[in-house]
Amino acid sequence: MALKKYYLKNCVEAGTDEAGRGCLAGPVVAAAVILPPNFKHPLLNDSKQLTEKKRLELRPFIEENALAYSVSFVFENKIDEINILQASILAMHQSIDKLSVAPKHIIVDGNKFNPYKNIAFTTIVKGDAKYMSIAAASVLAKTYRDDFMCKIHKEFPEYQWDKNKGYPTKKHRSVIAELGATKYHRKTFKLLPDQLKLAL
Repeated sequence: MALKKYYLKNCVEAGTDEAGRGCLAGPVVAAAVILPPNFKHPLLNDSKQLTEKKRLELRPFIEENALAYSVSFVFENKIDEINILQASILAMHQSIDKLSVAPKHIIVDGNKFNPYKNIAFTTIVKGDAKYMSIAAASVLAKTYRDDFMCKIHKEFPEYQWDKNKGYPTKKHRSVIAELGATKYHRKTFKLLPDQLKLAL
């Protein structure tokens, strides 16, 4: 299915999405993107449908051709303080804050969002597979987060964040069980299944 260019016609519209919500470690990262009306790229799709190679190919194209874009990180201590849903929304708000062009309307991937200033918004379930600007935001959020996880992987290579990016894989959980949690782990998350107890 072809992605739609906009939700509201003739309107400066920002799409926003986040990456890393379901991870056990690392930040949640959001991006906001405003695309020009003539934007198109044959690869653009929900970042989850793309290979890493395709996402990395798309990123510079999006950044060079967007009217405005920005990326924002909310780290694990803040996630533990305000919960992952609120941290995801905070990251989206922060990325909209940093846009060099103020949007008149915001389209959000998912079904939860908090009002941002006085700007109208629309939440769209699976929006990253329906609208170009949300898909573009999903690509930026995912690639910037993956880069960060590969960077901190060098600090804690045993956890294999270069591969699992902080998601709860079997291997990731077995290393947590063996070595415990790092400073990058989200302490309010269920890091291990019930049968395995963790000393924090």
